[in-house]
Amino acid sequence: MFRRLPRWTVTVPLALTLAAGLSGCGAGGQAAPAASGGGAATTLTVFAAASLTGTFGELGEVFEAAHPGTEVRFNFGSSATLAQQIVQGAPADVFAAASPATMKTVTDVSLAAGPATFARNKLQIAVPADNPAKVDGLADLADPKVKVALCAAQVPCGAAAVKALDAAGLTVTPVTLEQDVKATLTKVSLGEVDAALVYRTDVLASGGKVKGIDFPEADKAINDYPIAALSKAAEPARQFVELVLSQQGKDVLTKAGFEAP
Repeated sequence: MFRRLPRWTVTVPLALTLAAGLSGCGAGGQAAPAASGGGAATTLTVFAAASLTGTFGELGEVFEAAHPGTEVRFNFGSSATLAQQIVQGAPADVFAAASPATMKTVTDVSLAAGPATFARNKLQIAVPADNPAKVDGLADLADPKVKVALCAAQVPCGAAAVKALDAAGLTVTPVTLEQDVKATLTKVSLGEVDAALVYRTDVLASGGKVKGIDFPEADKAINDYPIAALSKAAEPARQFVELVLSQQGKDVLTKAGFEAP
């Protein structure tokens, strides 16, 4: 079912996304009913990795201000899940992924072309603010007494965690595997685990609810973020991609802790 979020944000399961496309709020910048009478609004649907929630929300507002009559809607989630939704026919205009591998799922079937890398992200160890398990490095996560949350290996934050742990020669047995980085971080902020491997941007976005710990192996597991307009999308999709790639887009991303590609 739909979960009501701020007006520029919509998160929907695939079946309802498909239904929405049939009712006129779909891909390609098609006309949809205006929020309040007097004409029609153009809806731009952006599928984006969960770690982009804050930055793309801000850029969505910038885009709407510069393009009166256009409403930007977001579907945030696991890049792997979003890619599969697009392949299965979910209406989307833009896809921003947290790894080239998940973008390739879409480009391999010619649903998008020429993706551009717009940001990079690296992992941190996230611990509760009071760090009850006294975690201070990656090796501590291998201690069976430490409850660890990781992203599932098939999603970008999980694939990065596997690379980092392999680089350190460590075996970690998580108590939970989550489907995106936001869900993984929530386990830490709620005190359900002692530590998690998440992106440093998500630690910053927590507003102090969790503490981030750097570790050297994170440099060997940096994720590149590609973005592309879907092949059948209308001009607003390409304009949104241009905004993300612009200096203004880079400034918003850098402020949130992303690195320039």
